[in-house]
Amino acid sequence: MTTPITNRYEFLYLFDCENGNPNGDPDAANAPRIDPEDLHGLVSDVALKRRVRNYVQAARGNQMPNAIFVEHATNLNRPIAMAHEQTGGLPPATGANRERVNKARDWMCESFYDVRTFGAVMSTGANAGQVRGPVQVAFSRSLDPILSLDASITRMAVADKAKGAQSSADFAAWEAAQSEDTLRTMGRKSLIPYGLYAAKGFISANLAEGTGFGEADLNLLWEALQNMFDHDRSASKGFMSCRKLLIFKHVGTDGDAEQRKRQAKMGCCQAHRLLDFSSRQCERPNAIVEILRKDGERSARCYDDYAVTIHRDRLPSGIELDER
Repeated sequence: MTTPITNRYEFLYLFDCENGNPNGDPDAANAPRIDPEDLHGLVSDVALKRRVRNYVQAARGNQMPNAIFVEHATNLNRPIAMAHEQTGGLPPATGANRERVNKARDWMCESFYDVRTFGAVMSTGANAGQVRGPVQVAFSRSLDPILSLDASITRMAVADKAKGAQSSADFAAWEAAQSEDTLRTMGRKSLIPYGLYAAKGFISANLAEGTGFGEADLNLLWEALQNMFDHDRSASKGFMSCRKLLIFKHVGTDGDAEQRKRQAKMGCCQAHRLLDFSSRQCERPNAIVEILRKDGERSARCYDDYAVTIHRDRLPSGIELDER
C-alpha cells in the first residue's frame, strides 16, 4: 500500500452548464434537478464521481493500480471474487473469516482508484468488506435559480417493430408502404440556458490511512476535476466546463514539528470557515471567496456574468490556498 496523504483538504469546485442538462432527475422525466423551494439547480455527488471515474479510466487505461471498480454496465461481484482469488484462492461458498475479508479489502484498495478515493461497499458477493473513502463531495448547487426548458424536437426516423418483419427486405417493404409523416416522430429534450454551480469537497487524511490514498491519487483527482468535462461531451449535457478549483490545504502552525503534523492531519479550522462563500443570496462579510453577479438585473448567461473574488488575507492561520 502506498504512503497515504498526511494533510487534510477542503476544496470549492465551480463548474457551469450552457444549453444542456447537467444532471437529469429520474423522478422528473430526467429534467434538470431543481430545489423546489428556491428553484436553484442541483447536481448530485454521484454525477461528479461518475465523471471522475470515467476520466481516470480513460487517462490510465483502466489498469491497476488505477482501475475502476464501479464501471459502467458491469457486475461488481466479479472484481470482488477476483480479490479473493488473488489473496487466498477461490471465493468462499460461505462467509469469509475476518482475515480473508481484510486481505481482499486491501487488495481492492491497492488495485482500484475509486475504492481508494471514494470508498465502496464490497459485501454484495464474496465479502471484501466496506471501505469509507477519504474523498467526499456534497450536492452541488447553482448560484442563482435556473430555468428548466422542455424543448420539442423532431426525430427524422422511427424505430418501430414492424409487424412480421424480420429481414432487411421485410423492413424495406414496410417502409415503402408508410407515409412520410409516419416515419417521423416527436421527442423532447430538457435543458437549462445557463447555470453556474458550486460543489464543496472534503478530503480526510485519517480515512486516507485506511485506503492508501496517496499524493499521486490526490494529484490525479485534481487532474480529473479540471479536465473531466472535456471527455464527457454529449448533446444532452450541452457545454459544461470547470471554471475554478480552489484547494484549501491544512499545514499547521505549531513550532513543534510533531504537533504541526497533527494539526495538518486533523485540520486548523472548521470546513465551513473555508467553504462558505459570499453570494447575492447569502452575504458573508468574512468569507474568503465572493461570487457575485456583475449585473443583478438580467439573467446570467455565461461565466463572465459573475465576478469571483478571493480574499487571501482572510485565510485562517495554518491554511494554504491553491487556485487552479
